[in-house]
Amino acid sequence: MDQEDFTADLCAEQIGKLFQFQDLTGIESLPTCRDVLQRHHWDIESAVQDQLNLREGRPSVFAGMSETSSAPAVLVDPTRQQIFNPEASGTGNFLSFVIDYILRTFYNTFVSVVRFTWSLVWPEPRPPITDPVADVGRFIQNYESTYGSEHPVYYRGSYRQALNDAKQELRFLVIYLHQNDQSDCSNFCSSVLPNSNVISFLNESNILFWACEQDLNEGNRVATALQANVYPYVAVVVLRESRMTLVGRMEGPVSPEEFIRRLRSVFEANEAYLIAARAERIERSFNQSLREQQDRAYLESLRADEEKEQIKREKEYQEQEERLLQVRLEEIEQAHKDELKKQKVEMLASIPQEPSLEEPGSLTIVFIMPGGIRIERRFAEMSPVADVLNFVFCHPSSPDVFEVATNFPKRVLNVEDRNKTLKQAGLQKREVLFINDLDS
Repeated sequence: MDQEDFTADLCAEQIGKLFQFQDLTGIESLPTCRDVLQRHHWDIESAVQDQLNLREGRPSVFAGMSETSSAPAVLVDPTRQQIFNPEASGTGNFLSFVIDYILRTFYNTFVSVVRFTWSLVWPEPRPPITDPVADVGRFIQNYESTYGSEHPVYYRGSYRQALNDAKQELRFLVIYLHQNDQSDCSNFCSSVLPNSNVISFLNESNILFWACEQDLNEGNRVATALQANVYPYVAVVVLRESRMTLVGRMEGPVSPEEFIRRLRSVFEANEAYLIAARAERIERSFNQSLREQQDRAYLESLRADEEKEQIKREKEYQEQEERLLQVRLEEIEQAHKDELKKQKVEMLASIPQEPSLEEPGSLTIVFIMPGGIRIERRFAEMSPVADVLNFVFCHPSSPDVFEVATNFPKRVLNVEDRNKTLKQAGLQKREVLFINDLDS
């Protein structure tokens, strides 16, 4: 995977953090840097601190210190392992190794059968609760008091934590099991592990180096799980085809140069699996990111459709309310008109008949309607002003709300004048009254 494909799904901020993390940690592989940052949710501070912890042999912050989390099972299959025998300087040494190996195998098998048979007859009491981290710390303390402080960086956590970190960080896990009563183990600790080339190789190979004594509970459990028979025992575990797998082991004495050569051989033979795992994680992360983007786009589209539908429903509801309101207003207006029409019919009957032209005491009033229509009507001078107002109100050309006023000087016939006679109201023999529409 080239760099363009590798960073195709990253934003500018993530690419900047990627190269900054590489500069701070010195990790050459960009896929490894990206994998670490992704597992720390692109928090560069916690990712860098985690790498520093691992270089000091401390458990990963990502994996945590809890012993309650399950450890990945390790596949121990000889067909998947590179097995290295002790270096032979002659036939005698080789025969000695073979005889020792056969005797140890026979002894371990015999002891296992006896223990199993005995457990059926007399079950052992519940084993005591032990502290795996304390066992590892005890081994490191014993080692440094005996052989000095020159050694590769030991992982200062339990075997379970080391497996989890190696799986999460996609690193090789190198395991060393020590036996106190073995001279070969003493030689290994005094000549191989303090060797400067070995220290440089292990510290700079992006691996985790875990060690413990076989006599301690934690070391004994690991020795049983990894089928260790000859000491010093060194094993290499790595994530291979989605399983933590024992891919290499060496038993017995070895020189520093041969130790490095063997480890390098195991690393080179299995590096492709780590590369494939990193690529798979990157692809999985890319697909997950793509799915998240698609889900976000779908949700945004769905939300936009819902908003449009909501706006449409609100608009339809508003239009319906406006139509109902309009209908209601029209009904009220029509009811008002019907009421006015009824009032006009009733009021028209109460208006006295128009007097004749020769009748004494009659006066003529010319009404000028708002549209310019002229209406002439005679009234008796003793008729009340109410008759004039009622006549205007009942006429078809009259507005519903109006006022009646003289021209000059302008004077409005108001409600207080209703009971006055026309003569008392000051109307002359021939009068012109203007009807003003108060709703216009």
